[in-house]
Amino acid sequence: MFAPLANLEFRALWLTEALSVAGDQLTRVALAILVYDRTGNAMYAAGIYALTFLPALAGGLGLSHLADRYRRRTLMVWCSAGQALLVGLMAIPNMPLIALFVLVIGVPLLQSPAVAAQNATTREILPDDDLYLRSQDLRGITTNTTMLVGLGGGGLLVGWLGTSTALAIDAATFVVATLLVHRYVEDRPPASTEKTSWLDGARWVFGDRKVRILVTLSWLVGLAVIPEGLAAPLAKEIGAPSGAVGLLLAADPLGFIVGTFAISHFVPAALRARLIGVLATSALGVLTLFILKPTLVLALVLLFVAGFVGAYQVTVMGIFNTLVPNEIRGGAFGAARTGLRVAQALGIAAGGALAQGIGSSATTIAIGGALGVLIAVPATVAWSHARREGEDTAAASASAQEAPAAKRESAAKQAS
Repeated sequence: MFAPLANLEFRALWLTEALSVAGDQLTRVALAILVYDRTGNAMYAAGIYALTFLPALAGGLGLSHLADRYRRRTLMVWCSAGQALLVGLMAIPNMPLIALFVLVIGVPLLQSPAVAAQNATTREILPDDDLYLRSQDLRGITTNTTMLVGLGGGGLLVGWLGTSTALAIDAATFVVATLLVHRYVEDRPPASTEKTSWLDGARWVFGDRKVRILVTLSWLVGLAVIPEGLAAPLAKEIGAPSGAVGLLLAADPLGFIVGTFAISHFVPAALRARLIGVLATSALGVLTLFILKPTLVLALVLLFVAGFVGAYQVTVMGIFNTLVPNEIRGGAFGAARTGLRVAQALGIAAGGALAQGIGSSATTIAIGGALGVLIAVPATVAWSHARREGEDTAAASASAQEAPAAKRESAAKQAS
């Protein structure tokens, strides 16, 4: 799994992403604490936290195609520099709240095209399929571990350093990221020779059958994430102490980290594509067992297992980036990523509404899992057919190319 780190460009991009994710978690916690301390208003504190996510939806769909129109290294450098400036301004003591809200909107907007450019560049610098999939495993483990540690220890760190210092540290991570990308990533020409729009990526995602099936399997995370939104009421329902909420929130991402490592270490790249549907169905199927109203220990085990098999998401996005042409990869990734975020938001909102209506978080999680299985099973069958058709087409193409060569060899022998 660490083999991709031998590539200097990937090493720089991997470290850049790790720094960015760590800084983002620190900033989210710092802003929530800062706004609440200054206003005493929980709604404002939650609002500033939500604003660190919401603009990424618009940016992912509307700005990611810039990664295809312009030089990707240049785009990453300018976006990182811009984020460093915006977060640096947030770190100024006594910054007016209205200014903070505006600055918070700007950071994720700049992040969207940068992430699309980074994602597309990674596929360019690692053309080998197996090596590329392992690079995505490493990214997935690093990102989720950093988020888990960041959200868990961010409050303690901000309390120790202070909000302004914490924000200044995040600004510094963007400065380092800017320097790393500029120094170690090759300055390639734009991927597309035509002026692409945000619609081009979406058209490709929904126009290609195999990609459409992959996106469907990926967006099922909108149902798998329901337990995250119901962690607090679930803990109360199963008779667990309030401190168990953190454990319930950590079980799934911890399972995801372990599952990603296990898949990367034990499952060959060729087999991973065949297992996508099975793992997706299993990830939702595990959640149906919440109908049994589990104890805290069993609930933690179920969420861990769901996260473990849910690690198929890394393979899905790896294959997605392989199927999408380089010249449209940024915009297509933005469309897929935006859909993923929307699915998560809608899933959590719908789960909360259903739990309130029926009065049971455990039953709601089970219903979400059952609905996911109903979607995953036909999608798995469709993916199996599409994959086999692709393999047959590739085999036929290879045979067609070999036939003329065989005829030429036979003619040469006869002439001899």
